[in-house]
Amino acid sequence: MTGAHTHLRDIFGFDAFRPGQEEIVNAVAGGQNVLAIMPTGGGKSLCFQLPALMREGVTLVISPLIALMRDQVRALKAAGVEAAALTSGNTEEETAEVWDALEEGRLKLLYIAPERLAAGSAVGMLRRIGVSLIAVDEAHCVSQWGHDFRPDYLRIGELRRALGVPLAAFTATADSETQDEIIEKLFDGAAPAKFLHGFDRPNIHLAFAAKDGPRRQIMEFAAARKGQSGIVYCGTRAKTETLSQALTEAGHSAAFYHGGMDPDQRRYVEHRFNTEDGLIVVATVAFGMGVDKPDIRWVAHADLPKSIEAYYQEIGRSGRDGAPAETLTLFGPDDIRLRRSQIDEGLAPAERRSADHARLNALLGLAEALKCRRVQLLGYFGEETTPCGNCDLCDSPPATFDGTEAVRKALSAILRTGEYFGAGHLIDILTGNATDKVRERGHDSLPTFGVGRDVDKRRWQGIFRQMQGHDLIRPDPERHGALRMTDPAVPILKGEAEITLRQDTLGSKERRPAPKALVSDEDAPLLSALKAKRRAFSEAQRVPAYVVFNDRTLIEMAETRPQSLDDMARIGGVGAKKLEQYGAAFLEVITGEAAAMHPARRKLAGRAAGTLYDRLVEVQTALANGPDGHDKPLSCSSSQITKIAQMRPRDAAAIARLLDEKRAERFAAAFLEVLAEER
Repeated sequence: MTGAHTHLRDIFGFDAFRPGQEEIVNAVAGGQNVLAIMPTGGGKSLCFQLPALMREGVTLVISPLIALMRDQVRALKAAGVEAAALTSGNTEEETAEVWDALEEGRLKLLYIAPERLAAGSAVGMLRRIGVSLIAVDEAHCVSQWGHDFRPDYLRIGELRRALGVPLAAFTATADSETQDEIIEKLFDGAAPAKFLHGFDRPNIHLAFAAKDGPRRQIMEFAAARKGQSGIVYCGTRAKTETLSQALTEAGHSAAFYHGGMDPDQRRYVEHRFNTEDGLIVVATVAFGMGVDKPDIRWVAHADLPKSIEAYYQEIGRSGRDGAPAETLTLFGPDDIRLRRSQIDEGLAPAERRSADHARLNALLGLAEALKCRRVQLLGYFGEETTPCGNCDLCDSPPATFDGTEAVRKALSAILRTGEYFGAGHLIDILTGNATDKVRERGHDSLPTFGVGRDVDKRRWQGIFRQMQGHDLIRPDPERHGALRMTDPAVPILKGEAEITLRQDTLGSKERRPAPKALVSDEDAPLLSALKAKRRAFSEAQRVPAYVVFNDRTLIEMAETRPQSLDDMARIGGVGAKKLEQYGAAFLEVITGEAAAMHPARRKLAGRAAGTLYDRLVEVQTALANGPDGHDKPLSCSSSQITKIAQMRPRDAAAIARLLDEKRAERFAAAFLEVLAEER
């Protein structure tokens, strides 16, 4: 079994694993059942693609969306890996090619959608083609607690038992309840090897802002990042269309995407997003798991997502190449009401709805955070960290005040009215507004009536919103959204604890930091030239630009300016096939000269064997006419020198087995001297 590091370097073009990848790869390659929870952009795909190359047989990859499968297959083929997908979108010719590759034993990775498992013949077919490993992408779809539940994922556990092969499940966001259900449904409750590796995406700048002219806020955010690929998530289909039109009229390249569109229209937008630089897609969450573009530079939420899990998945689609990326999430009272009503109007049992309200509270807590957002975000997933320096609160800490007295008054009003009312009625009581509803219920005679007259209605709305963000109160689904106290509120009510709140940001004019440049001013022109060359290749080959090279690879080229194909081979993301296909062209952009290198030598570029090859050629050239320069010219073939550089024979007999007698007689001694110096 070829080592993981060899495949990592030669095929995928990386010198080292990202944190956490190597131990997962080794566990999967070794045949263990695995549950791996890694951040979007953290390299999950590599953790099953690499073991597939290390193991015998076919690795079956179950993935939720056709677009996602096609993107991964295309990228694997570009790297020289035999991969294919069986989907409803295949042409007859494409399906025939898949079966030919399977029959010939060439295929290493086969992608299918979970819905295909419903066919009665599926298990027999998969057993016949020699599936030796099952990889499940976006495994949270198996869970009722996950935010993208897919019933067909429930068949995967049966498939694992029927084939008797190991299974590796991957997801980016799964809280403890989701993890438990994944283990129950996919592994029959038998604990797999679990890897929880860093939810943190340190390259992503986190920011929230209260809505204050949300269209203007989104337009300003996009204008500051014009020409960069981005996604704007909206809560309604109608808003995707109107906001997309506004962006287009402002001079951006923009398109909308939602579940009500014709499938061909959606596929066209997906194709444009993958192949065009700088396109903005304004979408509902229907534009989700199929997004596999690594160089999305920003994600904005025009409306509040429904949970921290959903938020984290959606912002995680930016900056997957590791280069800087930015986010902005807008929120306001209407968002919160909408999300609350969606939970309450659902058909889930009361326990589930209550848990969903708690999840929304956690997201509100992140929106209303007082200190580093990353500390709070990672804390939700059970990770501890220090302030990140890459969020809006680290950039500019918010103004705060002691909210203890105001919160006690609010909690008292909730208790004295039997926990049967929402924020609007409670604020009327606190501010002494004797409405008909207040008088009819006798609430104008409560001790709390009017105790909050010193705070206006708008500020009270902010206080109640922040109380939900701190999970001190939750809407009760059984009481039509009436607010109820939670256990953490009790010490505050009793005077045993204090609480600090933000000065309400609704209506404030918050200055946003300027977007961060991908490279220095000095390197920016070269990066633009490299992107132009990439675009030429992608258009000629009709593939997404990132299939040629992703942004992070081009950034490294621009910053390090490789001067030879050996240097180029050391750039992250430049594997052997891509070096062969594109290396010389990109090197010419950097150096202004065409690179000349024998194809056999190019295969060794960036490796110690390449340097050894060069020294052997020098020795051969010096001895071409013999030690005295008077013999008949003689040389070794490039393939012979390549074998010597790779195999490093230790004695004359071993060299003689690689060369014929005449060449061994002339070159063996000199070659052995070079080899000895390299050891």
